[in-house]
Amino acid sequence: MMPEIGLGESIPPDTAHAVSVSLPTWKANVGYEEGEDWVVNRMTTGYPRFFVHKGIQAFAKDIVDRHGSPGQQAMLFPTPRVANRCQDFILQRVSPELASQVRIIDFTLNKSKELSPVLKKLTSTISAVVYPSEVFPIAKQYWQHTGEGTSSRRAEFCHGLFKDDLLIPAARSRTPPEASQGRPFRGPRRYTRPGSIDGISSPAPSTPKQPSPETPVESLESSRFLEERFGRNLDLSMVERAKSAIRRRIAGAMAHDVDLNNGPLPAMTSNTRGMPNLEESDVYLYPAGMNAIFNAHRALLHAREPAQSINFGFPYVDTLKILQKFGPGCLFYGHASADDLDDLEARLKSGERFLGLFCEFPGNPLLTCPDLTRIRKLADEYDFAVVVDETIGTFANINVLPVADVVVSSLTKIFSGDSNVMGGGLVLNPESKYYRTLKTVMDEIYEDNYWPEDVIFMERNSRDFESRVVRINANSDAICEVLRTHPLIKSIYYPKYNDSKSHYEKVRLPDGGYGGLLSVVFQQKEHAQAFFDALPLAKGPSLGTNFTLASPYVLLAHYQELEWAERFGVDPYLVRVSVGLEETTELQGTFTDALKAAEAVSVTS
Repeated sequence: MMPEIGLGESIPPDTAHAVSVSLPTWKANVGYEEGEDWVVNRMTTGYPRFFVHKGIQAFAKDIVDRHGSPGQQAMLFPTPRVANRCQDFILQRVSPELASQVRIIDFTLNKSKELSPVLKKLTSTISAVVYPSEVFPIAKQYWQHTGEGTSSRRAEFCHGLFKDDLLIPAARSRTPPEASQGRPFRGPRRYTRPGSIDGISSPAPSTPKQPSPETPVESLESSRFLEERFGRNLDLSMVERAKSAIRRRIAGAMAHDVDLNNGPLPAMTSNTRGMPNLEESDVYLYPAGMNAIFNAHRALLHAREPAQSINFGFPYVDTLKILQKFGPGCLFYGHASADDLDDLEARLKSGERFLGLFCEFPGNPLLTCPDLTRIRKLADEYDFAVVVDETIGTFANINVLPVADVVVSSLTKIFSGDSNVMGGGLVLNPESKYYRTLKTVMDEIYEDNYWPEDVIFMERNSRDFESRVVRINANSDAICEVLRTHPLIKSIYYPKYNDSKSHYEKVRLPDGGYGGLLSVVFQQKEHAQAFFDALPLAKGPSLGTNFTLASPYVLLAHYQELEWAERFGVDPYLVRVSVGLEETTELQGTFTDALKAAEAVSVTS
């Protein structure tokens, strides 16, 4: 078992780029959501889309101190195009007075300085969206929903260059980079403005303040050391092969270790996706799983006449927000039931048309599996795309690509397992009727923003992905056996035992299991709280870790909308468990002991 982790410490402990944080008691989770100082002030990190990494915060502050004004803040993004989209999101939601104070500063390498070959090959860019402090909540929405913010490793490296005066403001063009590609956003006029592409205003050029002569700058010896350290830790010649290895694993064409030092990888000859025509180039990598979802939606808006999307099933919170806020809107079906499909079919027969249907398989946190066979039939008949998020099921257990047009996944989760790097994947189905159009659009809009260090970590972490999934499947089944017959427990949610099991079985691989995520609801909330507090496990946000990780998920994801979530059968006192690689009997004992702690709590009616 993982050693006890104190409130606010990173999960895993002492990990600079961890993607989870310890909230070890029920009270601490509530305190976090309420913004109570005793919790918030002890947070050293957090899930990266919800908690801006302190290294990124420090870099943003230094940029504002040098190039901004008092009362301003900055949000950091990897490229000018991404910054443009954030700026546009903000401008649509603030007053003209505040909008006039929102600007972008693009940073690029200072070519007047002596630069090493390693540094010249890196895309060492950062774009800062600078805004008045009162705009932060809106900028944070964009950061959280889209997953487009800079990674902490990129920020750490670029911050070092910035301190050495090797990263400086660049002249900003009047025309956003996407405009040069000549493909306008084909949406209704209310979603575009004159001089905009993809709904993004062409920003006026800005002339950021230059650093004063008194600005302290570290020596070139220091910057050379930084470059050399980076070069020693990361041979850039490995990065493209590492990306290739990741893409092939996602395609189901390679699971074993790969030598990144010996030239190109051999040609793909087969895959477990059941798609002979699937090529490595049909797989796209992103810096976060939510960014893959955001870009799947964005690609469909470019490829087809924009229309409402469908969110089918109770979703991860930001998937729904993307569909609601970025485009013509969303029709939401929270139960993913046959009745929901009946209603959708009636709408389609009456003439309503949709851009695409987005669903998770299974869903989070109830592990409900939508009827993909019926969805595919409706999509073919009424012309809408199907986008399936396979993060929880994982492509080691299920194959949803044949019934989807696009498959997305958060690589941050079980694909990595180590909880120390973010990533996302998107796969185009080569047999989809939308394939050629989507492929053309992706050629136009795709930016490879995956930072090289993150790529290397993800490739190394994912080498034993399939063997880890096998063990986690077995451990999850064993924990379910401990929980499902206990009298204190009202419901257990797991694909093997849910009413929607038949839908899961249709896409389960011959040797596939039922995944590593389960949720449990107790008869009484007091028992849920006692059970959670007694678990001697890592407790915090995220899932798919190599170690077992528990959370009162509904509190963390839907604290401001608990009544709304409950209308879809999502209990506010649900405990979600992401099962890890620990020894099976030890895990069973841990959960048995936590149940005993719950039994010891008396509940008065």
